Amino acid sequence: MTDPLMLDPATIKTYHDQGWVVIPDAFSAAEVAVLETAALHVLERPGPEVGREADGSPHVNWGMHMFDERLAALVHHPALVSTSRQLLDDDFYVHQSRINMKQTNGSIVAWHQDFGTYHRVDGVPDPRGIMIAVFLDDLTHVNAPLLAVPGSHHEGLVSTAEVDPTSPDFEGVSKYRYDITPDTMKRLVDTYGLKAITGNAGSMLLMDMTVVHGSSVNISPLRRLVLYVNVCAVDNQGTSFTRPDYYAARDFSAVQPGAADCLLQFA
Repeated sequence: MTDPLMLDPATIKTYHDQGWVVIPDAFSAAEVAVLETAALHVLERPGPEVGREADGSPHVNWGMHMFDERLAALVHHPALVSTSRQLLDDDFYVHQSRINMKQTNGSIVAWHQDFGTYHRVDGVPDPRGIMIAVFLDDLTHVNAPLLAVPGSHHEGLVSTAEVDPTSPDFEGVSKYRYDITPDTMKRLVDTYGLKAITGNAGSMLLMDMTVVHGSSVNISPLRRLVLYVNVCAVDNQGTSFTRPDYYAARDFSAVQPGAADCLLQFA
């Protein structure tokens, strides 16, 4: 797409009621190709910002926009900026960005709220933020799509959550992730239900950062590659800096929209 994406009132209502919306075709095939090339390149970095599966293959990069100019350009894409401003009714900064790739047998992500970590660990005061996901592959019911509890954001921060020291990646991201306890998860699903979030490559997910979500092992032969840009309103800044900067922002400046061809210049 070439023009900033304006959400209609029905879409905005769905976001506030359900906790998320998926915008199809937010990014063109050419833009997706640019982002895929950049993501696969950054995943080859040897540093601690890359998380790996048990077999050593990379599956996540934290702080992606810090390491590649194409991924930095994504943060300024007019579609991403305009929709986020509409939903937050404010300017925003990037609290965290990441690449997530699930190959065959890609590991689970336990039930959690992004705000659970941002508040407890990073000192972000309020849940005025959005998890933005750009799909670089088709996400279907068979390749471990994101699973989410619709309406769970209305409960705010779920207090019955805890860090799991037995998690296989405890020395990585799960050291900071507050997993929702099984009893609370059952109550939430009994109350609100559970949905799989699907969409074609080029789709963009906008999700309230207090929605409870997770994903299962990918037992299919189909890769699932997603880019995440998690943003907060500019006055909703973290106050604790125990995590490295690729996990949690130090730069709280408002993101400005780039040119319509900010990604296509790299094609």
